[in-house]
Amino acid sequence: MSDHTRTTGAMRASPRCGAKTRSGGACRAPAVRGKKRCRMHGGAKGSGAPRANRNARKHGRFTRDAIEERREIRELLGEVRKVLEELK
Repeated sequence: MSDHTRTTGAMRASPRCGAKTRSGGACRAPAVRGKKRCRMHGGAKGSGAPRANRNARKHGRFTRDAIEERREIRELLGEVRKVLEELK
């Protein structure tokens, strides 16, 4: 056995990461100083998307026009279903 004294008090008292794990529980890692997440959940320097992230809009699925088009298609499908039910 070692005579090494463990000084883990400060780490144990530090605030914990606020992220949820895939199993649904809370992450038990300590948060990065000055942040609310640990180094693995976005607290590390350089993690996360860049400012003004253009990649998020790359495919156009969530543009105002695309959302409106999907809404119109759903309405048309609903009307078609009603007509088909009346014909039965």
